[in-house]
Amino acid sequence: MLLGAPDTGKSSFARRLLESVVAAGRQGAYIDADVGQTTVGPPACVGLKWVRSTTDLQHLSEADDLRFVGSISPKHLVLQEVIATASLVEQARGHVDIIVIDTTGAVSGVTGQTLKFHKLELCRPTVLVALQRGSEIEPIVGMARRFFSADVRIAGVLPDIAPLSPTERSAHRARAFGRALAPPLHRWKVRPTVFAPSLPTGLDFNRLQNMLVGVHDGTGRCLGLGILTVEEDDRLLVMTGVTDGMQGLRLASLRIDPETFETTPVSLREVMFGLDI
Repeated sequence: MLLGAPDTGKSSFARRLLESVVAAGRQGAYIDADVGQTTVGPPACVGLKWVRSTTDLQHLSEADDLRFVGSISPKHLVLQEVIATASLVEQARGHVDIIVIDTTGAVSGVTGQTLKFHKLELCRPTVLVALQRGSEIEPIVGMARRFFSADVRIAGVLPDIAPLSPTERSAHRARAFGRALAPPLHRWKVRPTVFAPSLPTGLDFNRLQNMLVGVHDGTGRCLGLGILTVEEDDRLLVMTGVTDGMQGLRLASLRIDPETFETTPVSLREVMFGLDI
């Protein structure tokens, strides 16, 4: 498991590690849990990529499996992100020689420490690599050493890792959403009963306009993303590239612009008229 604040080179470290795994003739699994700045799959999801060849390394962005989280920040969705990550780790365990888990840059405060604690608790990594510029993740490192058996290794940040500005991060995220929602998109009429959380009776569908959703099959897998839209006759539709296997839709805590793919965080409690979730 890789830990580090934003711009400490976690994804670059993961790629180099996986390159060495393939070069040694072994097999790996890359689990990308950085839901805001994803390498594998779209933002708002945790992605799994099987890395068994150099071809797989060249196509890291193409996820082999996804778990939907519904946010680009773990601030209010610690439970969802921990479960998503742990479920993919369990799926990969025993099928490859090494599992590499990339994590978000949330390393400070109660949220960052709680998120990392429970990921360590459920994923049970044998090695924890902490990338830091100064001492910013010492509290998590100390926590890991006190509570868990992972071999903790501390590494400095490579000099070629350049910090990204907020604008660059937003642009990177928009491009990733754009790839996940690229045309052609199909427009499917959806019933209120297919959602998680369920829609309350009498909900004005216009409150769901441009809400991001995860498109799910019947086994817990996320097949891809979609955008809700409301027609003039009050029909609720989902626009998605998914064509087969759709069984349910999970609401994100995000609205997404279907043209620019920029996102705006929303409170599901407000969208659902105060529904207790």
